[in-house]
Amino acid sequence: MKSNSQQKFDSAFKRDVHEGLSTFPKFLFSKYIYDKKGDSLFQDIMAMPEYYLTGCEFEIISNHTKTIGELFRDKENGLDLIELGAGDGKKTKVLLKYMNENNFNFIYKPIDISENAVNMLSSNLAKEMPKLKVDAEVGEYFEVLENLKKFDKRKKVIMVLGSNIGNLRHPQAINFLSKLKDSLHTDDLLFMGFDQKKNPQTILDAYNDKAGITAAFNKNILTRINRELGGNFDVEKYIHWESYNPETGTAKSFLVATEAMEVEIEQIDLKLQFDQWESIHVEISQKYDDKIVTWLAQESGLEIVTSFTDQNEYYKNYVFKRA
Repeated sequence: MKSNSQQKFDSAFKRDVHEGLSTFPKFLFSKYIYDKKGDSLFQDIMAMPEYYLTGCEFEIISNHTKTIGELFRDKENGLDLIELGAGDGKKTKVLLKYMNENNFNFIYKPIDISENAVNMLSSNLAKEMPKLKVDAEVGEYFEVLENLKKFDKRKKVIMVLGSNIGNLRHPQAINFLSKLKDSLHTDDLLFMGFDQKKNPQTILDAYNDKAGITAAFNKNILTRINRELGGNFDVEKYIHWESYNPETGTAKSFLVATEAMEVEIEQIDLKLQFDQWESIHVEISQKYDDKIVTWLAQESGLEIVTSFTDQNEYYKNYVFKRA
């Protein structure tokens, strides 16, 4: 078998799966969970009572719509509202409706890794707000960061909701925030959600629901490897396992093999031996407090303008500008 450095792959998915499963401990990037099935399962997760994040952020935006909207407004030249990881746009629609009805001059640019999510959001917005100017794009965060610099003719506001920043370890988060900072001009703003540290059991329950929706969501990455790369994972022989470290604020999701087995993935010429109880790390969900967010901002060349929280203080949306 060729080594990973020698082998050439015609897609990032093939390369990343080969690299992650050839490493010890094994890992897979959570972004590959999101295909049509993964999108649908994530919609189910967001509707779960245990998954407080969506409800908290919806509460924040609903309760502070006017304040947030007017913070974004530019009366002279209008603005570009750019959302990274737009998903179904449920929370953003509250703001869009306010801006649409209060004479904002703006274009909404949703960007998401899932083509399915982008198409559905664009279609829904065309029906719900036909006068809204939408310029949607399929892409990954790091791919589109360079393009954001081109939006320099008028004010821009970049939104990252859902605590998506939490999928990055702190060094990666600083790198991401630094690149966002590089795309910001004097009057530009960054509006970003950060899930807060809280009772560890509340966090564990959010990622380990009794209905097994999160388990099915994370296992979807194995199903996708089987379908698209010719894998033969016996998905039912893996269990979903969640851990949370209150000291570091890190929640981790694993898929754990319940028995020893051999797996083959044809399209990347990979044969794997799994020991019983061997794991694949599939997702990280970082939790924060004001100290950590302030530190991340300082390390990235940003400063906090203001923040908004829900009634339980489970979640916060921070507004940043270039320092």
